[in-house]
Amino acid sequence: MPLKACRATHPSVTPNGRQHTMTSGHKTLTAFLTVIGALLIVIIGLCVEWPLWEWPASAAVLVAIAVVAVKAADRRRSPFPQELMLEPDLPIPPLERREQRITDVALPSDTDDYDFIFSATVRWCPIDDAPADAPVVNAGSLAIDAVLNRAREITARKSPGRSTLAQYRLNGELGTMLADPTGRVYAMAENVLLTLSDQDQERLAKLSAVRKDEAVWEHERKYEQSRRAYLGGDVLKNTGSAVVWWLAKNDDKVDKAVADLGLLAQLSSAANNQDVPERFRHLVPQPVPEWGEPVAERSEEEYEAVEEDPSAADRFDDMLNAMGFDEDDPRRSLFAERVARAAAAAEQHGTAEEIRQRFDAPKTPDDGAGPSFGPPDEAPTP
Repeated sequence: MPLKACRATHPSVTPNGRQHTMTSGHKTLTAFLTVIGALLIVIIGLCVEWPLWEWPASAAVLVAIAVVAVKAADRRRSPFPQELMLEPDLPIPPLERREQRITDVALPSDTDDYDFIFSATVRWCPIDDAPADAPVVNAGSLAIDAVLNRAREITARKSPGRSTLAQYRLNGELGTMLADPTGRVYAMAENVLLTLSDQDQERLAKLSAVRKDEAVWEHERKYEQSRRAYLGGDVLKNTGSAVVWWLAKNDDKVDKAVADLGLLAQLSSAANNQDVPERFRHLVPQPVPEWGEPVAERSEEEYEAVEEDPSAADRFDDMLNAMGFDEDDPRRSLFAERVARAAAAAEQHGTAEEIRQRFDAPKTPDDGAGPSFGPPDEAPTP
């Protein structure tokens, strides 16, 4: 805008206008103070009854003070610099916007094919000491590129499963104004947001669940291997180890351990793929054939008999074992004879004969008085 137009538009803000306004203001203030002083002199003179010659003298003093004040105001320097007083007022140029929001920029993570999604507000300001012959640049683009490079260096070392932690790290690292590699702008970022796509979040959740399940399975497998090694290499290494282990578990059942020596011998031998030692074979409930001895083949009738329901003699055998009557106990056969006689009396002759044959029950006179049962060391009486 030309200077003449600027003065026409704002006549009160021109240099001459400023000086004129300031001078008029000083003169007005001086006249006002002079009038007030004259009134004070008149009031004082009337109160103290000055003589007539003092009135002209007081008026002359008051006029002299007013003249001195006006001259002092004219000689006072203007508070504005001379060069500013000579320059016209120019309109203030609009401020350059030095920020830009960037969204959904893919940045790498430490895992292939899993990228972060980066968003932030980039702020910048130009560097004033650029060379005079430096080319004109787009400061905003330089600032955005500098911020993205700084962010990429950080995210490339972060796991995609830790996006929130990486976001706070970026807010701290990018919150400082630093010069870009060209040295033309200072750049920083704020309101940083770092996320993953929904698909990548779902994949990471599945992979995490699989890793956890695999870790549990691995621990279970190692636990099972440890148990097998303990049982096979320590507990069932031989019959003696098996017996000691059984006693440690059941220290108050020594008699039961003695009764199960055959089972423990058979179990430890099977665990080591060996035959039952000779000194324990007679204790095995079902004796195994000698090494090299052919196993007798069963007939179809025997297989059918095995598959059938247990007979009364089988159930009676279980009852004797439950009562503690071992095979060497003499009371076993005597008790079997009593039961056989009772079965015969009930017209169960087949069951009675099967019990006698199986348990070698001695036949006694059918006089209704069976053998008596005393202590184990007493001989039975007919």
